[in-house]
Amino acid sequence: MGKKLEGNGLWESSRMMLPEHKNRIISDERETLRRIQPVLDEQKQEEIESTLALSLRSHVCVTVILFDPFENETVSGFVTSIHTHSREIKLQWAEEWKWIRVDQIVEAYIV
Repeated sequence: MGKKLEGNGLWESSRMMLPEHKNRIISDERETLRRIQPVLDEQKQEEIESTLALSLRSHVCVTVILFDPFENETVSGFVTSIHTHSREIKLQWAEEWKWIRVDQIVEAYIV
């Protein structure tokens, strides 16, 4: 006759759920799993800023860990410019570069 619904019934049965509904359920679950950006103390912020300045002055490679609501991103490269008024750095690696807000950085260290 028909397939018996097992487990969570309707939620796990691909025959009974429209793809749009499944995508919405998955996106709702991701929303609930979002993390909150940690608030860094003043000492940690100064440490990150001095590491970025050192990379700019000495042209040494730095690795920065950027906050993301779902999973942190790690990027390595050389700081080629610092804009203090907008609190952004320009990080360059190979032939690519990216502007990064200092507020996004949760960790920075020299490679």
